[in-house]
Amino acid sequence: MKRRRIHSQHRMSRDAERLVWLAQGLAESGSRVEDAYWEGELQQHLGRLLESGQEEAINLALDRLHETNGRGYDELADLVESIAEADLITTSEGPRHCLLIALPVLAWSRYSIPARRLPDEVVTALSNHLGAHVLAADVRLTLADFLYSPDQLPYGYAQTRRYAERLWQALREGRAYHEDPARLPEVVPYISDVRYILGAVMVPPAHPVFRWNEADGNRDQALVQWRAQAAPNLQSVLTGCGFELQLPDAYFAAWRRADREGRPYSLRAAVAYLQAMLDLKPGQLRAVAAPFYDRRLEEWRVSFAPRDGGEVVHGVVWPLLGAEDETTDSGGEIEQVLRAAGVGEVVVLEQRFPLEYCEDCGAPLYANAEGEVVHAEMPEQDTQAVPTHLH
Repeated sequence: MKRRRIHSQHRMSRDAERLVWLAQGLAESGSRVEDAYWEGELQQHLGRLLESGQEEAINLALDRLHETNGRGYDELADLVESIAEADLITTSEGPRHCLLIALPVLAWSRYSIPARRLPDEVVTALSNHLGAHVLAADVRLTLADFLYSPDQLPYGYAQTRRYAERLWQALREGRAYHEDPARLPEVVPYISDVRYILGAVMVPPAHPVFRWNEADGNRDQALVQWRAQAAPNLQSVLTGCGFELQLPDAYFAAWRRADREGRPYSLRAAVAYLQAMLDLKPGQLRAVAAPFYDRRLEEWRVSFAPRDGGEVVHGVVWPLLGAEDETTDSGGEIEQVLRAAGVGEVVVLEQRFPLEYCEDCGAPLYANAEGEVVHAEMPEQDTQAVPTHLH
């Protein structure tokens, strides 16, 4: 996925060097004819590496390009994502494009956010609503019958490709994809997090995939309809949770959008959580946003405390995404979200804080209104049976 990368000190392999050279050639191309050549060479080389599981060469090439050639980095990232999430396959009906899609759900809870198998009736209902409001006409679809935590998604490009191939096989056979929960890792509990339903679609070449690809379609209207029609089907699955459906999309695009939308959602969730747990109205809260640095600005952290002078009771991490850095007005965006949520006092600190964590439990440390870095601690009577921090 396209994320801000830290340059690797590992020595470049021959495969990585070739990827860098090809991506630079594509970035400097002056015509579509030349683009087609460079893309073909890159796709062939990337395909071999993913098939053999040699993902380190791809990551090394991305690291090098991120430091030396931003356009080349984008070209390589686009292509490797495309190969991991999509393919052109041959069927009895002719060639068909297959695409891995994701249906993100932002959620929060005072207890725990489930990651679990989806009942057959929920899978059927969601499939019907996807066909009616999100997908273009005559698109074939299958869904996995599981609500995944981010910890349970395939890790990296090669695993994503192998997972996509299993869904494409189920799609070709006209069946749902049944996930085996025993093969999935344990879920790390957070008060606010994302859940994903994954699926696959199949379309003929030059055929629209999504409703908004059609002449009379609209992305915003598709989202409105999706939320209105699909959300009731997840109420029984997400018992005890507040949740918000995001627009289904291609796997990596949906993942990036969920990462971005999850940041303001986690702040709003924190306000709702503290209101429920401590019986404090939003106007009785103080929030302090501060930038935290390693070698560079890595993230903002937002602490919450009672406005009457109490200790920090909770914290939320706001990570930087994509090309965001010190020049991005993240502090202003955080302040805007908090004020819209009704927080009574919002403080945005300008001083630099070191990227520190608690030595005992590993939780992030947060800045209070006095500029001191402290541990966020809920009152002891409210800490039982709930996660200890927000995502």
